[in-house]
Amino acid sequence: MDGEDGEDGEDGGDSGPTYADQAQAAWERAVENPLPEDEDLRQEAYVEMEEAVRDDAVLTPLYHGFTELFWYDYVDVPLTGALGKHWQQLNTTTVEGDDTLNLINSTFDELDPIMSTDTASSIVITQIYENLTEFPNGVPEVENQLLEEYEVSEDGTTWTFTLKEDIQFHGGGTVTAQDVKYSWRRTVESANSERATFTLNQPTGLGIDVEMDDEGDPEPDSLAVEVIDDQTLEIQLVGPNPDVLSIIAYSSFAVIPEGYVDDIEGYDGEVSHDEFSTDVANGTGPFELDEFNVDEDVSVVRNDDYWGETASVEAVNWEIIEDDQAAWTYSLEQNADRFEMPTFAYEADAIDAEEDDRGRQVGTYGPAGDLEEEVNYLGVSEISTFYFGFNASNTERAARQAVAYVMNKEQIVQEVFAGRGTPAYSFLPPAIWPTGQDGYESFLEDYPYGLGESDSQGAQTVLEEAGFTSDSPTEMTLTTYESEVFQTAAELIRDLLSGTGLDLSLETSQFSTLQSRGEDGELQMYSLGWIWSWPAVPYGMFQLEPLNTNTSVMPEETNGFYLDWHTNLEEEAE
Repeated sequence: MDGEDGEDGEDGGDSGPTYADQAQAAWERAVENPLPEDEDLRQEAYVEMEEAVRDDAVLTPLYHGFTELFWYDYVDVPLTGALGKHWQQLNTTTVEGDDTLNLINSTFDELDPIMSTDTASSIVITQIYENLTEFPNGVPEVENQLLEEYEVSEDGTTWTFTLKEDIQFHGGGTVTAQDVKYSWRRTVESANSERATFTLNQPTGLGIDVEMDDEGDPEPDSLAVEVIDDQTLEIQLVGPNPDVLSIIAYSSFAVIPEGYVDDIEGYDGEVSHDEFSTDVANGTGPFELDEFNVDEDVSVVRNDDYWGETASVEAVNWEIIEDDQAAWTYSLEQNADRFEMPTFAYEADAIDAEEDDRGRQVGTYGPAGDLEEEVNYLGVSEISTFYFGFNASNTERAARQAVAYVMNKEQIVQEVFAGRGTPAYSFLPPAIWPTGQDGYESFLEDYPYGLGESDSQGAQTVLEEAGFTSDSPTEMTLTTYESEVFQTAAELIRDLLSGTGLDLSLETSQFSTLQSRGEDGELQMYSLGWIWSWPAVPYGMFQLEPLNTNTSVMPEETNGFYLDWHTNLEEEAE
């Protein structure tokens, strides 16, 4: 386990580069080589970062999110992919004997694409609005949507987009490049936008160039988006970005008619922003907004003039139900045609499924419990990771490794999360592993802490080598947010560490308090998760760049995980 990163090296001694040095060098190599021909180099660099994270144990993944969907046999709905159902347009779904698709959703209070930060609103927005690109049914393979073709300059900083012709908005009028420019201007100029960073920053967004005023706000109409003609626009980036097509599929880049809303300079607007948030919508999607009653229900109706495949159903209705028992009762009564199942009603033995060519579990569920009939079943490992992070400046590496040794992730997922997760051995989910499935399997073969088992002897050995025993232990505190399942997982890990030379104390915290303490560098070990908004490796890995984990300047200058891994860089320690 010590490899090139011995105890002296970790403190900036003469034993060679630390794991943090290796991760920092790999990140810089990936960022400095962004062109398409450099893809293999970037992918290898990201794997090197994963190896450094693993071997230094500054972050121990627990599980990747696993979503299960159930639907009655009278419904025919395409299977969703690893990005989730909120990417799925429902125009190809059919309901035998009914012209309405009935579903359940969580609460949300806006339908403006630049305000959407949750899957609940995205589920509806995807039916109404469209982007230049898309991930059909949430499968992580980008395709053109409103885009006909594109060109990229040799240096990778200028992208030219040509739009499909004769695509109509719900309210009339044809989609033009001016509409795209206006829509993307709103992401950075509107006071209502929640996603300016997705437009302006790299590598966590596009990185479109813009002029800033003295207060750090974008100058009106300075975003580097140029309309060439009605069907063509060009964007200028601050640096090459190989993930442009994936990023512009995100809902904040959806296209609305130029000047439709009154929230950026130069436009009076056809509607006020308050109206646009909940009362009216004007997109190009297969459905049009019918009615939105916040905290009650949402309905959309078929767009009969849709440019693509016209919807089979006349309408889709979502009932807003937050209570698990109420949602389950609603589903059992067949008021919801496709639904999720609360853990209290879930019986893993009732699943009869096989893995398809995308790694999804596809089959049937039931009858079981209160569900008196067999229904269709889909289980998908999603592009998300829930993990335990460690502040490297507040913890011993041996203690971090000991936690990794004792964690039987299969046991935790089965006993604590009722099997509703995929045990994680890397931060990056397998669906977006940089070197593909074979590369991921190779990474697993080299996993040093043991797969599917709790290795208390390994934990005890690594602690003894660092001078810690059951009689003279090191101490560490694990902070979890107020989640019953994560608290239970923490208790299990604490018990597995008993007698190894590491005394683990547990505490809980409100989510916002945990975040504040993390940014202040006050945590030792903590639980959090990361969900990818699009399947681009750097969108997650930027948080593991050691220099970006410096909590002393967070969040103003850094926005990584709360690791303070930069303290292990040789140049920082000298």
